Amino acid sequence: MTTLQIRRFASPAALDKALIERLQESIHTPAAERMAIMLSGGKTPLPAYRELARRGRRAPRGLHLLYSDDRYVPPTSEASNYFQSRALLEALGLPQDAVLRVHTELPLEEAAADYERQLSGLLQSGVRIGLGLLGLGADGHTASLFTSEQLEQARGRLAIAVHRPDAMAGISVTPELLSQVDQPLFLAAGPDKHAIVDAFLRSDSQLTARRAIAGCPVAEIWIAP
Repeated sequence: MTTLQIRRFASPAALDKALIERLQESIHTPAAERMAIMLSGGKTPLPAYRELARRGRRAPRGLHLLYSDDRYVPPTSEASNYFQSRALLEALGLPQDAVLRVHTELPLEEAAADYERQLSGLLQSGVRIGLGLLGLGADGHTASLFTSEQLEQARGRLAIAVHRPDAMAGISVTPELLSQVDQPLFLAAGPDKHAIVDAFLRSDSQLTARRAIAGCPVAEIWIAP
């Protein structure tokens, strides 16, 4: 069973401040030279990404970044998680091969297979995934894992192609990959998340997001109104 560590904030701004500090600590620790950080999409982490980009502090050599998921859109689309984090990537000065991204220039299934190869190569190289950011959707999804069927499809895989409820396609990491993350951290902010957070926190929760981290001994959730 996954042990949840819960941290509640008085405001989204307080959560933003704490996330900036947590990301900065993870990026600039000496251990980052053999470490990867997983970024999530959604609106909640964007202020932290933008503030760290504004500070412009270069990342240590050897740090890697990956993504929990991305929509199957061009990498220049505002709907792309990769695009939304470009300013941060540029500020960190990471070489191209240190950023694992979904190559949406490829056909959907090929893009998923390519991302899985990238993730497998990272893990086989001995790089650990330290901090891993995750969103929590108002429907109980995380990354781009929405349904029980997708969780079944993900067995034995590190990344899969999915069809999302918003009629878009996407590529998502899987519970197998999430089990390799040392510090999974869910971010849940906004009044529309109150009910789903309560459901997520129940020990008997069968939400997709909880099932996706069943292989993680510990996970954190940060909550703001």
